Amino acid sequence: MPALHETTSPNGAPRTHHVAVIGGDGIGPEVVAEALKVVDAAGVVLSTTDYDLGAERYRRTGEVLPDSVLEELRGADAILLGAVGPRVDDPDVPSGVIERGLLLRLRFELDLYVNLRPFRAVRGSIADGAEFLVLRENTEGAYVGEGGFLHKGTPQEVATQGSVNTRAGVERLVRHGFELAEGRAARAVNLVHKTNVLTYSGDLWHRTFADVASEYPDIATAYEHVDAACISMVERAQRYDVIVTDNLFGDILTDLAAAVCGGIGYAASANLHPGSTSLFEPVHGAAHDIAGKGIANPIAAITSAALLLDHLGERDAAASITKAVEDYVAATSSDPSAGVSPGPVATAAIGDAIAERL
Repeated sequence: MPALHETTSPNGAPRTHHVAVIGGDGIGPEVVAEALKVVDAAGVVLSTTDYDLGAERYRRTGEVLPDSVLEELRGADAILLGAVGPRVDDPDVPSGVIERGLLLRLRFELDLYVNLRPFRAVRGSIADGAEFLVLRENTEGAYVGEGGFLHKGTPQEVATQGSVNTRAGVERLVRHGFELAEGRAARAVNLVHKTNVLTYSGDLWHRTFADVASEYPDIATAYEHVDAACISMVERAQRYDVIVTDNLFGDILTDLAAAVCGGIGYAASANLHPGSTSLFEPVHGAAHDIAGKGIANPIAAITSAALLLDHLGERDAAASITKAVEDYVAATSSDPSAGVSPGPVATAAIGDAIAERL
């Protein structure tokens, strides 16, 4: 194990990273435990506080995210979340109450406007050889809750659901994409939207993208309709470097990207407000059907922890974890019995194998 290290403050004193940990529901606590194990093996000391949030808490108390807890989370350096959500057949937790009351509320309240999802295709997957980033706008679009019902429950019922897009919100997301592209070999950014049908929001996105692109003349750019991008993601994902897109399209496109790159068990994410408290979580859900069996794939949670360390300035440790994950996946992905996907090798064994590489 490498020597323990911490980043330092401007006066040279060790800096303690205060991380809020939300294990959550289902397999969440299991994969978070492995992520923290790997962080420890990388030599980073975190000061962690565990928070009981998710469907289980809601069932016991009727609370989703109390204001007092939100304020505590706001004061953390970062948040590591496993997974939250009820069982599909749970009558005590209404559909969407946890997603809206916890995940979306944290994104909106902490202004986590960048949803960054990195993808590196597993050997033998549909997208073998692909390595790209998707940046999804995380605080606007169709998820802000604009809309409502008229004559609900009657034959004349009407439901509306708006999509809110602001110049400032689009620009800061797009600009972050270009900034990331500057440090990558391919140096290319794709905008994905549906400008031929969504003529107002699409026009705003397209014009903003063009304006920001003019400031980065050395970055290649391209545009695709989202339906065409779905085809490209399956047929030739290797062509992508950095993708920027809106909240709804990004939600859908990144699930597809996870599928073609090897599976949802590899998909990590960072909900970022650069320079401020940010949240890191695997993309997968609570997977109650395999909870407690010790067979959940912890790789997405471990990679999410690496993103968290990078955000905290622990870049060497983050790079070491990322390399250890890549080495483990490369060594085992050609052998299904090795258990990279949920299967014969236990969750803890995968965490141990990655920690040993550190």
